[in-house]
Amino acid sequence: MGVLFERLEVLLMVACIVAIVARSLQLPYTVGLVVTGLLLASLGIAPETHLSRELIFTALLPPLIFEAAIQLPWSKLKPELPLVVTLATAGVFIAGIVTTLTLVYLGGQSWQTAIIIGVILSATDPVSVLALLKQAALPSRIHRLIESESLFNDGTAAVLFTLAPIIIAGGATVGQIAGSTLLAIIGGVATGFLVGGLALIVSKRTEDHLVEITVTVVAAYASFLIAEELHVSGVLSTLTAGMILGNLGDRGAITAAGQEAAHTFWEFAGFIANSLIFLLIGIDVFLWREGTVAQLVIGTILASLLGRAFAIYLGCLPFKRSKLAVPRNVQHLLVWGGLRGALSLALVLGLPESTPDRSLIISTVFYTVAFSIIVQGLSVGRIIKGISQTGT
Repeated sequence: MGVLFERLEVLLMVACIVAIVARSLQLPYTVGLVVTGLLLASLGIAPETHLSRELIFTALLPPLIFEAAIQLPWSKLKPELPLVVTLATAGVFIAGIVTTLTLVYLGGQSWQTAIIIGVILSATDPVSVLALLKQAALPSRIHRLIESESLFNDGTAAVLFTLAPIIIAGGATVGQIAGSTLLAIIGGVATGFLVGGLALIVSKRTEDHLVEITVTVVAAYASFLIAEELHVSGVLSTLTAGMILGNLGDRGAITAAGQEAAHTFWEFAGFIANSLIFLLIGIDVFLWREGTVAQLVIGTILASLLGRAFAIYLGCLPFKRSKLAVPRNVQHLLVWGGLRGALSLALVLGLPESTPDRSLIISTVFYTVAFSIIVQGLSVGRIIKGISQTGT
């Protein structure tokens, strides 16, 4: 345990230095962390701490989702819900299908490898997108749309990942896959609603802001872990619990002091989790370099971008003549700013050891994620700047 804490201390100290330097150079903090992780690993001085599915899902992802959720106002999200749900469900299906078909017919990959990679990269990562948005000066509606879409769409991808073996074996129809996905989404929301509701009841019985913060911590992790245990969406569960506490807590259930303290605490927790995730991504990209096939990596990057483009442009098309219409430049931002990250890595690291070409798939996903964070993360600023200047 002592060794683990020493490693975390080193990583957090490095993260603080990177944060200071990145701010002075006006570079995305997350890009700096990944590059620093790569540099430390290449020099052989990186701490022996690595990402795993368990570390991401049980320790790092819940606080990041919860922090975003408690600040997501339902009154402003509700009008956007039809568009968000379309992009987070049909959009993920489209992205997965296009990525898979591209890898098979243009990349020459087997159906099994293509389906696994296609599903894993079908959704954007809420951790990466939220980290990017923290430094972006965007109109509120666009900021909210990008944030909520990234938070919601992983539920579909996570369910598709669990169904991947059945899909590969040809044992499920489109209707069955859609039904299972819907059940997992509804189950995740219901679990989060129950946990969030119980947290409100408990917090209403105290005026101690420290107890109120503790209740939110329990709600964040309990909603995620219970949902995962029930094989429904943990992210949607934590998202729902956070939105309940964030939107209903100010109605007497949580004191004003408790709300202020909770927001400060979760902002700090988000910084810690973000720092560890992106540093470890850089370190582990170097770790998985052995056996990497450049052609597959390049093909996967292009296939995933193509899949994302189809998902966004087709997903926004039905709303073209409505109040929910998304300007073309914002659609471009959704495509290029739809970063992959911790969620994709958690899924790929969870592949059974018996999976054919497992190491190759993991290294490919890691390098695709690194490209997404570094190349897309650095270049998306031009699109953001154009939107910020026009206000659309």
